[in-house]
Amino acid sequence: MKKHIYGVGALVLLLFSGALFLFSPSVPPEAPHPRQILSGERSELDQALLDQGVVEVRYTGREDRKLKVQITQPDGSDYNYDLNNAGNWETYPLTLGNGTYTVKLLEHIEGERYVIRDAYPLELTLAAPLSPFLRPNQIVSYAPNGQAAALAGQVAALGENDLARVELLFDYVAEHVRYDYGKSASVAPGYLPDVEKTLAQGKGICFDYAALLCAMVRSQGIPCRLVTGNAIDGGTQLYHAWVEVWCQTGGTVDGVIPVTAEAWSRLDPTFVSSGERSRDILDFVSDDENYEPMFYY
Repeated sequence: MKKHIYGVGALVLLLFSGALFLFSPSVPPEAPHPRQILSGERSELDQALLDQGVVEVRYTGREDRKLKVQITQPDGSDYNYDLNNAGNWETYPLTLGNGTYTVKLLEHIEGERYVIRDAYPLELTLAAPLSPFLRPNQIVSYAPNGQAAALAGQVAALGENDLARVELLFDYVAEHVRYDYGKSASVAPGYLPDVEKTLAQGKGICFDYAALLCAMVRSQGIPCRLVTGNAIDGGTQLYHAWVEVWCQTGGTVDGVIPVTAEAWSRLDPTFVSSGERSRDILDFVSDDENYEPMFYY
């Protein structure tokens, strides 16, 4: 195992909280949608895109406090996100399929203590099973007409099917982004990736690699989800981020990494980039035993 993760074990990885489709090579910008507002004591929730697996939340209170949005999933697990206190809308995904979710606004009191100010129970019935993984959200944030999406269209244009387009995008990110060790040592809690900045600077941490690749793949109409959890090197666990793609076409990426048709398949641009595409690293990222997923975005 040690030889497989050579060049990866040294990475200091960021710790952070936590159906068939017709694919087209480009996705046009979305038209503004009429809002369907639910109002609470100190927040509003827009459920206009609920059947797409996303909701928008904004703070309407006056207190200058730290805020969180906590989403209780149908399985009882909680996903925790930050929310700005300037009253701006932020988009959050509902990623565990149909069922009952509760979206809560939490307001900071002191120390590690937060109080629940608002709670919105929601019953989710998706318009299509993979809808949440085709849209931007707070974690995978991109503009359909932004630079990352435009570049994705150019890079993927030569792909003859969805798997070929995914491979072209994966290779682009792995080749054009380098791991930023200084950033990994200094990044603040609550950090969110900026895909346009990662693209412009050509460097980032695992969260940045995964968000950029996920955004580029989604912009091409191919379902993709960002995953956080543990990468396991023997007895050592590194908290990490990668992506999973859903392709109609099965095969391999880079001749080694397996992609199963009509199933979620893992791709890890960070390790492949930092490991310089060695056969050992390609074998490592192809092995399910080396990954322990925890959260999906």
